[in-house]
This record gives sequence, structure tokens and C-alpha cells, in this order.
Amino acid sequence: MLLTNEYPPNIYGGAGIHVDYLSRELAKLCSVDVRCFGNQKIRQDALSVTGYDLKNTSYTAPLPLPAIMGAIQRNLDFNTTNIDADIVHCHTWYTHLGGIIAKLNYSIPLVVTTHSLEPLRPWKREQLAGGYDFSCWVERTALQMADAIIAVSDDTKKDVLNHFDVSPEKIHIIHNGIDLNEYHKTENKDLVQTFGIDLSKPYILFVGRITRQKGIIHLVNAIKHMHDGFQIVLCAGAPDTPAIAEEMASEINSLQQTRPGIIWIREMVSTPAKIALYSHAALFCCPSIYEPFGIINLEAMACETPVVASAVGGIKEVVLENETGFLITTRQDTKGAFLSGAREQFEHDLAEKINILMQNADLRRKMGQAGRRRAEEMFSWSSIAARTRELYESLIN
Repeated sequence: MLLTNEYPPNIYGGAGIHVDYLSRELAKLCSVDVRCFGNQKIRQDALSVTGYDLKNTSYTAPLPLPAIMGAIQRNLDFNTTNIDADIVHCHTWYTHLGGIIAKLNYSIPLVVTTHSLEPLRPWKREQLAGGYDFSCWVERTALQMADAIIAVSDDTKKDVLNHFDVSPEKIHIIHNGIDLNEYHKTENKDLVQTFGIDLSKPYILFVGRITRQKGIIHLVNAIKHMHDGFQIVLCAGAPDTPAIAEEMASEINSLQQTRPGIIWIREMVSTPAKIALYSHAALFCCPSIYEPFGIINLEAMACETPVVASAVGGIKEVVLENETGFLITTRQDTKGAFLSGAREQFEHDLAEKINILMQNADLRRKMGQAGRRRAEEMFSWSSIAARTRELYESLIN
């Protein structure tokens, strides 16, 4: 049984993408019962998906606590529906309580995949207020109670050991993956042009949520250091808070007054649109200040697009420096905050590497082709599902 906040069509982040593909590949190897937030009802051979909706009109708790209480309610609902699974596998803190309840009441092993860690996301307090204390507590409790923890990168395993009292032996590194049949270079100029992009000029691309973690504000700040002659396409939606949404809008509006070619796509686009944007981009930029894996970089690489990204977390295990792109040092403390002067240096370095690549089409082509080869050799979902099932079997046996 997989417990998840996100599942199609309700996906806004990498964890949702992970569960979507993992569940479908696992269903080729065993029966899979997915329980998620929403109203989904899917039955496809060995795959069963049930969404749990929420009636919260009677909630009187102040914002943002209804979101926390709603997650708790759905975790209870996951368990009041009978569970006949041999194992429960949780994704993100939103479902950890459900996994704890299932482990204790149904006497089945608990697996937790660490897509991110709450102690390394202190800015979440902006979004959750006191609810951040709850998310930290439930994550810590679930990881300590888990029979196995899946880390999506080697750096994530190190982070778990640094911040939680767990045994190294129960942490298993299984990377995220990519559907190489779906994510590949494609020609779809008409779709790209619907976003107002001028294909007679090259463009750099960002795809992600408007959140401190994704570092989009740093990319926006770096624009003033970038050369003219290319467009900057920011495919950025789902802001964490009204404050960061307002900050983003203010910065972009100001820049658009002096630099042409800054295009902000505010909605979360469809997968075909995202693939088209990757495929026609000159390069992809991932300025995250915290990223356990960074599946968006893998998506871009599969579409033969070179990457300029932060040298943080699992990104260093996906993007190869000087081969599939460039990595930029962030210089942060143990809580993820920039050291003195490091933020400005990071933004300057980000722009410098973007400028270098945008001036060299041959290098972009070479790095893009190398990125596709790396995606093919290292990150197929079928192998990831097989390794996950082997882990399940070891716990049950």
C-alpha cells in the first residue's frame, strides 16, 4: 500500500511524479493499493487508486492549521478503510501518520521514502506556522519507527543520519527515475509558441514551484547579470505563500521594464507542454538551495537539454559537472542559510555559467546528448521498481 498526498491528476512536485511512475511499474510486479488525497477512483489490473476527499467546512482553526488537520483526517481515513496489504510505504510527511497507524494497528512493516527533510526546510514555517512543528514531529517519529528508509540520493542518506536517530543499516539508496519513452526530445513549436515564446531567439528555462527551496528568487535576481539576446522563461506556479507570490511578481514586473524577453508562465503546465518546453530550450536552470534528488534536471537531460544547477543534495548525483552541464556552489550553513556574501556570489555565478553556455551552441549540443545518455544508462523506472520490490520482500521475509 502506497500512501501519498499527490497522485494524478493532482501533482505539483517531484514526490507526486515519483509515486505516479513507481506505482505503475510496481503494479507489473505485485498488487498495488494507492491511497491519496483527492477523489480519484482508478482500477487497472493490479493497480488500485483511491482518493480520500475532505469535508472541512466545519473547521474553525485559524490559517494555516486547517491544511494540517485535513492531512491528519485523511490519514485516519486511510486506515479506517480495511488494509490487507503486506507492507505500507509512505511518501512525504503528509502521509507519515497514516503509515504509523497502519504499522501499529495492522502489524505490517513501514517503509518511508525521504523526498525531502523538514529540518532542512525551515522556510516551511512561513507556510505552516505552528503546523511546521507538527510536520517535523511526525516525520521524525515515522523515520525512527520505520522498518526501512529509502533515500533518493547518497546526500539524502547523510542528511537523515545527521538529523535523525536512526540506524544506517535501515537506510537504502534508491534514486528517482525517468520514463525515457515519454521524456525525449520532441518537435512541438506550435505548443511552445502558445506561451508567447519567440522561437527565433534562444531561451533558458526554469520549471518548478514558487518556493524558497527551489531558489527561483535567486534566478530572478541573477537576470541582471545575464547577457542580452536570449529569453528567460519561468514556468513557475503554486506559490507556497502569498508573500513569496507577491515578491516574485514585484521582482519580475520590475525586470520586465528594463529587459525584454522575460516570460512568466504562471500555471503548472501539462506533461506534453513541459516536454516541449524542455526540448526547445537552449538550457535548463535549477537554482534550488535544497534538493534531495532534483527530478526536473533528469527530465531536462532526457530531452537533451544541458543543465545549469546548484551543487546541492542529489543534484550532484544527476548532473555531471562539465559533461551534462554546470554545477554552482551555494556555500550554506547546516540549516540551509547562505553564509555572508554567498547569496550574491551564487546569483552572479549562476548568471556567469548561463552566459557561457548561451554563447556556445556546440557545447550545449554536446552536453545535451551526454545528458540523454546518462538518463538512459542510470535512471529507468523499471529497475527502480525492481529494487523497491526486493526491499519489500526482505522486510516481509
